[in-house]
Amino acid sequence: MSDKLFIFDTTLRDGEQVPGCQLNTVEKIQVAKALEALGVDVIEAGFPISSPGDFNSVIEISKAVTWPTICALTRAVQKDIDVAADALKFAKHKRIHTGIGTSDSHIKYKFNSNREEIIERAVAAVKYARRYVDDVEFYAEDAGRTDNEYLARVVEAVIKAGATVVNIPDTTGYCLPAEYGAKIKYLMEHVNGIEKAILSTHCHNDLGMATANTMAGVLNGARQVEVTINGIGERAGNTSLEEVAMIIKCHKDIEIETNINTQKIYPTSRLVSSLMNMPVQPNKAIVGRNAFAHSSGIHQDGVLKNVQTYEIIDPHDVGIDDNSIVLTARSGRAALKNRFQVLGVDLEQDKLDKVYEEFLKLADKKKDINDDDILVLAGADRTENHRVKLEYLQVTSGVGVRSVASLGLNISGEKFEAAASGNGPVDAAIKALKKIIDRHMTLKEFTIQAISKGSDDMGKVHMQVEYDNHIYYGFGANTDIIAASVEAYIDCINKFKS
Repeated sequence: MSDKLFIFDTTLRDGEQVPGCQLNTVEKIQVAKALEALGVDVIEAGFPISSPGDFNSVIEISKAVTWPTICALTRAVQKDIDVAADALKFAKHKRIHTGIGTSDSHIKYKFNSNREEIIERAVAAVKYARRYVDDVEFYAEDAGRTDNEYLARVVEAVIKAGATVVNIPDTTGYCLPAEYGAKIKYLMEHVNGIEKAILSTHCHNDLGMATANTMAGVLNGARQVEVTINGIGERAGNTSLEEVAMIIKCHKDIEIETNINTQKIYPTSRLVSSLMNMPVQPNKAIVGRNAFAHSSGIHQDGVLKNVQTYEIIDPHDVGIDDNSIVLTARSGRAALKNRFQVLGVDLEQDKLDKVYEEFLKLADKKKDINDDDILVLAGADRTENHRVKLEYLQVTSGVGVRSVASLGLNISGEKFEAAASGNGPVDAAIKALKKIIDRHMTLKEFTIQAISKGSDDMGKVHMQVEYDNHIYYGFGANTDIIAASVEAYIDCINKFKS
């Protein structure tokens, strides 16, 4: 009989801490529903005390999903726990995730405290959370750099206080797999009452070992993994849900099972990438564009003779459907709606009608519409309430001539026009834009997402603009890459605080 491994998804909490990847409540609900369909056991919906937006998101996600446990993060502070409990009031299955740093570095420099006092604060937080919910998870922040003997004392104390899950985070991504696995093994063997709780992994990818560390933890007794879609997260990211799920599926000898419907992995990956405007690197395991591509002649020959020669995963197992319906200008609303449903997006009829009109305009410009294109269309109405909108853009460019751009902006209903020359069409267009938006703005980063489907494909641009000592993140998508660049810059401007 196989062991059950619980999948704890923190895309909407740790994943959303990536700069420029913040979602509104409607988008978070969309992701939460996709995670429910994917089969995750626990959704960490937010950190309620951190902002009114996070508080409201936890409430609305609690209403929107049925069977996953909804988890809210707190510090080991009574006010945090009070607010989390309030945010979870509509959840069918609720969990409070509280904790404190346990490494000597955290104890000394972060809390100016000592080991005994930290154990007292940990126990008090768990007992206080248990007044609200039966399911309390405790995290020992920086457990990766906490010595095992003291960590075992902390874990034993919080389980005795009522913790049902104990999270052992490698907060800095420093551990080696053998070291992290040995830490979990030590706790399994030296903590009295360990059978009353589940040990959880939470590994960061700073040294590229998040998934390896997570699996080392699982093989040594951890039965919950904390993961994100596409491995997104602070700094270098978190353990990838898709990687752990497919490792478990491929290595049947491990004799561990998850609830994950692996055929929903690829659509969920695309949805999160699109909503968070965060491209998936082409060589990303499982969900990258090149994950199932073979360019080596030897590899191609082997795959043609027997696919298992070089492929250990059937692309259909992760939801990549080579035979999916191709959308063109002749496709109807039903085909478009069906494709959205496959991708985990449920649109109301009036929104579908709007998106369909934009779909027809795009289909007139390019031959085939891919999944990324229609996900961009689904999120395009985010610009409807923007104060600054692009009315028109005209650019003259070529070899041996200076590029010139003229554009028109609608700013809160008032129309403005400007023209400028520049070192290339994008530079000219942005200089014209700056003539109208007279602010000291600095372009810090300009990324064009790789185009792989032909010269008529949708170009996607990500930008960082600095203004008034703040960094703002913008996104634009258009079949015209210059227009996409200007739209991304305008997206940044619309987020300015003043």
